[in-house]
Formats: sequence, C-alpha cells, structure tokens
Amino acid sequence: MMEYLAHSKKEEIPAQSYSSHVKGVFDKTIKFAEEVEKYAKNTDGQLRDIAARAAISHDIGKLLSANQEVLRSEKSSPHLPINHVDAGVAKIKKDNAPLASIIAYSHHRGLPNYYDEAIKGEHIFRDECEKTLNLVDNQLDELCEIHNSLVSETVTGDEICYAENRQVFLRMALSCLADADHSDTAMNYRQYPENDSMPLLRAEERLKQLDDRVSKLGNGDERSLLRAKMYQSCRDSKQTGAFSSCDSPVGSGKTTAVMAHLLKQAIERRARRIFVVLPFTSIITQSVNTYRDYLVLPGEDPEKVVAELHHRVDCNEYDTYYLTSLWRAPIIVTTAVAFFETLASNRPSTLRRLHELPGSVIFVDESHAALPVKLLPTAWLWMNVLADEWGCYWVLASGSLVRFWKIPEIMETYSEIGLKGIAEVPKLVDEELRNSLMSYEKDRIYYRFEPEIKNLESLVEWVTKFSGPRLLIVNTVNNAAIIADHILKCNDGDRNKVEHLSTAITSEDRSKTIERIRKRLKNKEDQDWTLVATSCVEAGVDFSFRVAFRELSSLLSLLQTAGRVNRHGLHKNAEIWSFRLLSDKKTGINENPGLRDSQTILRSYFDKGIKIEPSLSTMSMKEELNINGNAILNFIKEIQMDEMSLNFEYVAEKFVVIDNDTVPVVVDKKLADEIRNGYGNWQELQKKSVSIRKYKAKEMALEEIKPGIYKWNRKYDDFIGYMAGVIEEKKFENDFLSV
Repeated sequence: MMEYLAHSKKEEIPAQSYSSHVKGVFDKTIKFAEEVEKYAKNTDGQLRDIAARAAISHDIGKLLSANQEVLRSEKSSPHLPINHVDAGVAKIKKDNAPLASIIAYSHHRGLPNYYDEAIKGEHIFRDECEKTLNLVDNQLDELCEIHNSLVSETVTGDEICYAENRQVFLRMALSCLADADHSDTAMNYRQYPENDSMPLLRAEERLKQLDDRVSKLGNGDERSLLRAKMYQSCRDSKQTGAFSSCDSPVGSGKTTAVMAHLLKQAIERRARRIFVVLPFTSIITQSVNTYRDYLVLPGEDPEKVVAELHHRVDCNEYDTYYLTSLWRAPIIVTTAVAFFETLASNRPSTLRRLHELPGSVIFVDESHAALPVKLLPTAWLWMNVLADEWGCYWVLASGSLVRFWKIPEIMETYSEIGLKGIAEVPKLVDEELRNSLMSYEKDRIYYRFEPEIKNLESLVEWVTKFSGPRLLIVNTVNNAAIIADHILKCNDGDRNKVEHLSTAITSEDRSKTIERIRKRLKNKEDQDWTLVATSCVEAGVDFSFRVAFRELSSLLSLLQTAGRVNRHGLHKNAEIWSFRLLSDKKTGINENPGLRDSQTILRSYFDKGIKIEPSLSTMSMKEELNINGNAILNFIKEIQMDEMSLNFEYVAEKFVVIDNDTVPVVVDKKLADEIRNGYGNWQELQKKSVSIRKYKAKEMALEEIKPGIYKWNRKYDDFIGYMAGVIEEKKFENDFLSV
C-alpha cells in the first residue's frame, strides 16, 4: 500500500506520514481542549467535540494526488498546488458541523469575517476557486475512503452549538487545533522536544516561600510596617468575584503583595497558571528576576517556572513554528501588547497560545497604561467573558488607577449592543491603609512646567545644570537615542555621563543596562549623570532619581514618571519638569503625533494651575474622549459590532495596541545563522532581537532569514542599540518603533 504523506522530507529528516500527523494533531487537540474544559463553565464537552472534529479532518486535502506528488518530491516546495484545507471543510460541512467547519477552514488562513463568508451562500467557508471546488467535490468520497483506511480515530454524534459567547469560543477552539498542528509539525522536524514537560504551579509552596522572604524585608520603621500591612492585606483579601483592584502608591511593595494575593487566589480557585501583564517590555526583566528570586523552588529551572516574553513573535510557516513565543510555564510575564493582541487575534500562529489562559489568575499591572482608551471596552468585554465562562480571575493595579468602568460614555456602548452593565470592582486595600501609604506622597514631588520650547542643544544644556542623577524621558525611540548620543559627544565619549534605555536595544542588553543603573543610583559618589529614556521606564522599574524631565505627554505618563523620582522621600523639593521639544530635521528630533490630544489636556492643567495628582486620572481620560468628540465612541461601537457579528479579521485589524506592524530583527550573528539553518529557540530570539516596523525592514534591505524574521545588517551597540546604525546613516525617521 502506498504511503500517504503529510509533510515532505527535509534534509536528513524523513517525511512524515499522513496517519502519523493526523493522529498526533488529533490527540494533542483533545488533550488541550480537555485541559481547558476543566476550567470552562458551560462547554459540557463541546470544545473538545468541535476542535476534535476539525482536527481529524483538517488535512484530508493533502491526500489529493497532485498534493501527494509534491510532498513526495525531493525538491522542497513551500506550497501545495491545491488548497488542502477545502476537502476537510467540505467533509465537515457534509456532516452538518458548522462550527467545526469554521475551525478547519481557519487553521491556516485564520478566522474570517463572517459577513464576507455569508455572501458566498452555499459555498460558505469553501475555496473561492471554482476549479478547486469541483475537483474536491468530485473526489471527496474517494479522499474520505483513503482517510478512513489510514486513520481509525473518529468523532461521532451531532455537533452542539455553543450557547454563550461564540466569538471567544471559536478563538479557543482554533487555539487548540493550531497549537496541536504547529507543535506536531515542529516535533516532526526535530525543532521542538517530544516531551516538553512544564513545571506545576505549586501555589502553596511558592506562597510559603514568598511569605518567608518578605518577612525578612524592611528595617522596622513605620514605612516598613505599612508595607507589611499592605502585603498582608493583599495576601488575605477575601475575593470571590472575578475582578479586584489595587490602587497603591510608589514604594508600597505592590509587586510582592499582589503576587501573594494571586498565589492565594490560585490555591482557592485551583488555578493552573499566573499571568503578569506589564505595560512596557523594558520592565519585564526586572519583574521576572524578582519573581524568580522569590518564587522558584529548590531544584527548579527558573526559565521554565517564570517565562519571560518581551515581544510577540508569531510564526505561521512550517520552518518557524518552533520560534513562536508560547504561554507554557506556571508563571507568565508578558507585555500588554502581546497579551491583549492575542485575545483580539484571528491568526492561528497567535491564537495557538490562547488555550493556555483559561483557569488562570491574571495581574494587569499599571493597567492605566495597558491600553489606549478606544480599546478598553472591547478588552473589558473579553475579560468578562474569560471570567464568566473560562474560569479567569483578574487584578487591575496602578499607582494612578483609572476606573474606566465608571466612565458612562464608554460603558454606554455596552447597552447599545445588548450587553449587561459593569459592576464595581472591589479593592484589595482598604481606604484607611491606602491613606496611610499615601501620606508618604505628600511633598515628595513638585510638578513644574518649562514654558520655553527646547531644541536639542538647549535641552541638554538646561537638563545638565541640575543636580543629578537625572532622568530625562522623551516621546520617541529616535529622540532618546539622538539625545543620549549628543550628551556622549558633548562629554568626549565619556559613558559615565550618560545612560540610555529604550526598545532600540535588545532585552538582554536592557537587562545589563538596568542592573548598571541600579548600582549607579546606590553610589552616593556617582551623581553627575543622566539617564535618557522613553516611556518604557515610567512604570515598574525600581529607580529613584534626584530630578526628572518629561517631554510633555499625558497626565498618566507624568504621574508614573514621578514614581521614578525621590521614591523614598530622601530629598526635599524634588522636582519633575514637563517641557516641549522642538522638531528639527537637521538634528533628527521629531514628534509623536499620537500624543497631541493628551499633551493638550496636560498643558491645560499647568496653564490653569490645577494641582497634578492621581485623582485627575479618570477625569483626564474623560477629557480625552471630549476632545475627540464622537470619533473614539464611534470606533468603540464599530469594533464591538464587528466582534458581535463574528467579523474576526476586522476586529484583529482594529484592535492594535501600538500602531505599528513590526517584525523581530535579530542583532546577534550567531543566532541569526542558527535560525537560518533551522535551529535556535524562541527564548533566545526574545533576548537577542529588537522590533522594527516591517516596511522599514524591507526598505533597509534587511535579510529575511526566515519568513517574518530578519537580521540587522548595520551597526548595533549596547548603548543606543540599532539606532547606532540609523544615526550613522542619518536616517532620523520616527518609523522604526513608536515608543
């Protein structure tokens, strides 16, 4: 009997048989779905049934003779001549399983817009080429006979349609199939381990260890005692609902206190995973190091216990499946961009990690900075669905918490599409303790505004006259690098005078820079220097500078920057200055046009003499809505209607946290060579790459070493990263990355 193939031979790796691949995908899909359904409240086996139906038939079209001829060929071909997905969809539709047919149809192309499919009538979810349709329909019975002779696994019974939120359900089902398909393929090509064991959460043991470590912190002063109360309050807070909030000031020990709460909740809810969602990629390493230090148990591999995901890498090609960043660890630390754009995605390469989320406790730190206001209601919808139907628990935290669920203009969009209203979110810390903690904020920082617009030279001259160490934050990666480079040249290349931190440098180099900055801040003899950075240092970084300068941005950014100045109240009259920066083609200084509205609002507060404080946070968001008139509200209504109408492509296109289509660019030559040859791993890719706009990578003729992954071919250094090459070529566009 002729052997039918699913994947062709690759160098020394033999071809994979059809039966082996289909059985592997089927088994993994069932495993993933059954793990999810332990935490799902209303699926009653439907997720397993629908995902498994799609899995068993997803590759039937590979049995077509023209496709088999290519798969058996010694010459590798990136594409099969006939769409192999269509036959599986036709078979599933014939079995009257509409949801499973959507999943099979989407396992390569992604979830479609239902509206676009519906106009195809009886050919919904089928190939648009009439020739392919006729070929598949004529040979479908024969293909099914071959399939049945090769694969004994079946799914019987009628498909039962899911009665709750079908949008998240379909994403979850595709996640199970896509991860099974991609994992089995990567294992076949020996790019992914056969037995990738993941440590258990072991929440009780980790909480006990955390308690012990925290009990040894502090020096017995009043502030240390308050931090201990904060820890105990969060740890033992009785929360039975799906949401809670933590609005605590700088220096209150929020990182460990909320983690204690998450572990306690994980014990009580029997959760399988903890997520920590941070606003900026630059602060991930600091948080990861803290969690690994406090939570990793003796004998464990820290990287397997606490996963560190700096930027989203989603690979949708056979050769690069193994490089996709996954959520396979008991504790995941990732960015708001990667996390929420996963929830919004329609692509299998991105959605393949979604099935790891149900049954998790999730900490959205600095939640005010996680998402732009226009995306909050849709994200809030998903968060509620994940809580109500998929067993998730959420903690929203910030030193300047925006209670967006209290803004009527935003929440009214729910009632217009027939959704229930939003309840209040309980607090982990009572008002008395919070007020005691806030007492240390009094007179810690004075907010100043410099009315004179600064150019590159006058800014540096002005800033460096102040006593240091100094923090200077600007609105673009481009500007931070140019200013840092200018300070360096003004001091004859003396690196002791300036540090630089932004996403222009790799996470590996950012980690080293952050550690060096920490040591310098502790050295009382080392005062005359400036850190030039982007907004990436505003939140979650344990820095304390003598003075700060913040290019005019938003109220929330300014409040967060204040958390990096005089954190322990050691200085009197500590200041943070807001200023405006002059765009100049000659020097390369530019502006971030996306901040104009928030700049206008903050400038008005200074002009009116309004005291800058956290209580303005929610009001500033309301004012941003008012400035934009109906534009934001109309956008909110549009994306929510697309979501309710199953228009998955439109939702994914609109739900963009940072407006940039970026790609990973590897700056390490050795890793680039390994990836080119089919090796390396996603952890190393996270450490040794930067994100650059896709069109800019093509414009600069960067080598595409694998589909969607590029190699940096210009100067890179650990000071200003890839901007060293940009500055060298005098290309001062704000087109590489927006923050």
